[in-house]
Formats: sequence, C-alpha cells, structure tokens
Amino acid sequence: MCYNRFEVICVNRPNILLIVADQFRGDCLGIDGHPDVLTPNLDDLAAGGIRFVNAYSACPTCIPARAALYTGLSQEHHGRVAYEDGQPWRYPHTMAGELSRAGYQTQCVGKLHVHPLRNRVGFDAVELHDGFLHHYRKSHIPYAQSQFVADDYYHFLRTQLGVERDITETGIDCNSWLARPWPMEERFHPTNWVTDRSIDFLRRRDRDVPFFLMASYVRPHPPFDAPQCYFDLYRNRDLRPPASGDWDDEERLRRGGRFIASTSGPIDPKLVREAQTGYYACITQLDFQIGRLIMALIDDGLLDNTIVVFTSDHGELLCDHHLYRKTLPYQGAVRVPLIVRGLPGRRGETDPRVAELRDVMPTLLSLAGAELPPMDGLDLLGEETRPWLHGEHAGGGDDSNHYIVTQTDKYVWFSQSGREQYFHLATDPGESRNRIADASCQARIAALRAHLVEALRGREEGYVQNGRLVTGIPPRSVLSTLPRA
Repeated sequence: MCYNRFEVICVNRPNILLIVADQFRGDCLGIDGHPDVLTPNLDDLAAGGIRFVNAYSACPTCIPARAALYTGLSQEHHGRVAYEDGQPWRYPHTMAGELSRAGYQTQCVGKLHVHPLRNRVGFDAVELHDGFLHHYRKSHIPYAQSQFVADDYYHFLRTQLGVERDITETGIDCNSWLARPWPMEERFHPTNWVTDRSIDFLRRRDRDVPFFLMASYVRPHPPFDAPQCYFDLYRNRDLRPPASGDWDDEERLRRGGRFIASTSGPIDPKLVREAQTGYYACITQLDFQIGRLIMALIDDGLLDNTIVVFTSDHGELLCDHHLYRKTLPYQGAVRVPLIVRGLPGRRGETDPRVAELRDVMPTLLSLAGAELPPMDGLDLLGEETRPWLHGEHAGGGDDSNHYIVTQTDKYVWFSQSGREQYFHLATDPGESRNRIADASCQARIAALRAHLVEALRGREEGYVQNGRLVTGIPPRSVLSTLPRA
C-alpha cells in the first residue's frame, strides 16, 4: 500500500542523500585525473554511478549558488547575482519543500547559508553549521540571528569544551590562504560533526517513509584546518603548480599578495604550496567522512535503495593565474563536481552535457516521483541538453563578469571594463591561452558573444542596448526577481 504524509507514499521510492561541499573544485577528484589530491571514497561513488564532467556553478559564490541549488532556478529568476548577506529567502518552491510535500522526511545537516539563519527553506528540520559568517557574528545582529545562538555546531562545541571555544583558535581567517592543522580532537572538527549528526538522523528517522538528507559540509572552504594526519599525506609530495597563462596579471599579485584574504593568492611561493596542502588535506578529510556516511547506509541496508548525489556550490581558484577564492569566471571557480549514484544499470558513466546546480532539483524531484514546479533546470536523467550556459558574478569593481561556456569553449566579458577573453577548453583546460585576438577564432567568438547578448537582453541592469553589450553599466547584487513577500 502507498501513502504520503497525509495519504499514501510508494514504498519503493528511493531515499535521497545529497552531499554538498563548499568551494570544491571540479578537477579535485582522483577519478578526474588530478595528480595529487586523494579522494578514494568519492572516486568509488563516481565509479558506481554517473559523473557529469561539464558541471558548473552559474554564479560562483555561496549565496547565489545555493539559491540555484535549492530552487532549480537560474540567477535571473531567483534574483541573486552576487554575494549579499541579509537578503530574505522566501521562495514559494524549494527542493526540500517539494520533497516534503511528496511525502519525504527531509533533513539538512550543516550549511544552508540563508537568511535568517534558522529559515528551513522547506526542510522538516535543520541541524545548522554555516561555517564562519562575518555578517552574523557582529555585535549589532539581533540575538536570535547571531551565529553564536543560531548555529548548532557552535552550541555543540561550547557545550563540550567550554563557552570560550571557537574555530578561530587556529588563527586563520575564513577566506584566507593560510593553513594550519586542527588543534582539537578530530571528533570536534565541523566536518566530523556533520557526519556524526547525519548518521544520527539515519538512526532516528521515520522508517515508514523515504528520506531526503542533505549533508552539507563547509570544507574545503577555508579555513584550511584539517587534522594533522591529512596534512601529512601531502607534505612530501611534489604538488602540481597552479595553472598559469599568457594573460596572468602580475601587477594584481604584487598589489594583493601580502593580504591573507586577497583575491590574488600569496606572493610567496612557499605559502602557495601551504595553501594547496591545506586545501587538499581538507578534501581528503571530507572524503573519509563521506566514506563514514556511506558505510552507515550500508550497515542499515539502505545503500541499494538510496540515490547519492555529490556536488559543490562552486570551486576555488587556488592560485591559478595568480587568483584566489571564487566569483571569477575561470574553471577553478566555476566548474564543480557532480556525481549521481544509485540508478540501476548506470555505473561508471561520464556525461559530457553542460550541467548546472539548478539541474539538481528537477533531477531529484523526478526520481522521487514528485510534482515539478516551474524551474529552469533540466532533469539530467532525461535527454534534454543545453548547448551553452550563461554565468555571471556582479560586484568586485572591475571583476564583475559574465561568461558563456559550452562543452568545448568559453567566452568571458567583464562588464565594467569591456575586457574579453576566449578559451578553447577542449585543447586548453587550464585556460593558459587567451585567444580573443586570434583571427581563426573570430567567428566563434562572435557566436558566443551573441549568446551572451541573448542571455542579457531585457535584464533590468541594461547590459544590452540596441542589440549590443554596453560597458560600464552599474551592476547589482540582487535583482527585482528576488521574492520579498
């Protein structure tokens, strides 16, 4: 017999485990060919499922990327085109909300990054850890919205170790390229905490209905603070240097390379290596904790009836081209991992279609047999394709940018300066050569530029006038399409 929360639910509907990392580069998987980083558990997931090798974050920073993931909408429609804290989250349809309506027990453990912090965005329950959020730690923030009150991990840490304990004890800023091993017992690390609480949810869930669990980890987003044993895995390795190219901005590195939270990365090559070591250490710690979570599914007899999806909100430039953090339109920041495991007969596949975070919601709702609200994303298990994807990120002065990416190439336009770039990704995945002036590429560049005009035509900022891109239009971080009521 089938019953939903009010009537009936089909007992053969799959459980869903969505594992979300923060700032995880799409190339940082052993199965993707990375020569240094160790990800045995994620490689196992990919070998047993489908890996989307051209998956992207269309607005590569935490808040707008998560809006796309949670709503299935493009940035034009969810209304967030840059990072801005304190803006309301009042979407009528969310991934968790639709799965709840379809009869799933829905639970988030870890990072949501919404406003206010305890907004459930459709989940039945949330055990929250948003990392270190400057905006919500300031003295003027109302009591109930303070991270010190609203964040469950901080409550756990202080209950266990004392009211003065904080993740800042390492001395590392949350956007820094500094790295230092975790100073406390590993079980107190936030990566382990998300796994612990996720496994506890599996223990206490309602076993008469299927579940949707989002295990949402803050790492490998800085601070790079994995336990010592994970740093040790990389200390004696000859790590691949960051990507470089004929367009790298040496002056930007000289200006910013001494600021620990710069967008250029460090000027000292020893600190570049430390950043790589710390980042890879956080990835491998995360990988082992994902292994724990998968083992818990196996022990409970759940794995064969659970769809497991792994992705990230965006990547990390990690000193490629003297750049650091995210928001910029290069592969280290915009390409993300996307793995789907658990479909009968679908093992060890790679899918070359251009995918985006907005596609996760319609894909999971289709697998759950849930009704599909209006969305921009594609059901990736169907036959639909997109020939190109428009991405962007406003703010940051001259760094405000738009890009068009396909399976083989990418066009970039910086809206404040008018600067353009063109990369042939099929032959140059590291974006080492900017071919914007190559005579042989002009027809292709014109075609991609026309796609960008198509994507921006009618946008409220006015980026397109008389059928042409207009330079110098002031960008906005939030559009009028953001729901406020």
